[in-house]
Amino acid sequence: MKLPDKAVTIIAGHYGTGKTEFAVNLAIAMARDKRRTALVDLDIINPYFRSIERKAELEKEGIIIHVTSHGGKGDTPAIPAEVMSVFADTGLQSIIDLGGDPGGARVLGAYKPQLDAVPHDFWYAVNLNRPENRDPEKVIADIRETEKLSRQKITGLVNTTHLGRETVLSDILKGDEHAAAIAGRLGLPLVYTVGERKFESEAKDLVKGSFFPINIYMIKPWELGDAKGGQFEWLLEE
Repeated sequence: MKLPDKAVTIIAGHYGTGKTEFAVNLAIAMARDKRRTALVDLDIINPYFRSIERKAELEKEGIIIHVTSHGGKGDTPAIPAEVMSVFADTGLQSIIDLGGDPGGARVLGAYKPQLDAVPHDFWYAVNLNRPENRDPEKVIADIRETEKLSRQKITGLVNTTHLGRETVLSDILKGDEHAAAIAGRLGLPLVYTVGERKFESEAKDLVKGSFFPINIYMIKPWELGDAKGGQFEWLLEE
């Protein structure tokens, strides 16, 4: 699995697709690859299930975190001045997690001069199991709207198909086919197919996108009761 080599990687997609889980795992993978890494939480659309919720784990890995809305605690979409540093620091690789619909990409328009000056990728997360992503025509329309509002071109797709803790291998494979077909129509690469590590040995030779194994970090509050003795037990150690 090849990690990004550009200065900035932007990840967009609808709420619930798994884009934030992917963004957090990507940042951790890059940091563990001995890269200076920053994660920018620019999700001004949805105040819940944001990457800032895993601040402790991210900082433990040495990842620099920037977040909107006064550290993620406010309701107003305030963007910190520190975000500019991700475009100026040539020794840093940054991941930008955008808001959960095409409107969330509007904030990127303000950074067009900076983005145009640095090598970057702009990936769109597709989850076949989300109603907004089932119809290829709707996905393509959302991508075009995202491009229009952000003033940037999408450069690749990521298959993030899942059903939470109910995910099985067939979900990932069906999502891979779906995302690959859409990517083909757009003339774009399917960069990754994302799935939990337990699926890696079976899935890696079956998918069209390079398999990206993840751990589950974005646990929902109501799942904490099931953490003891399970895959989320490490959270109880905080």
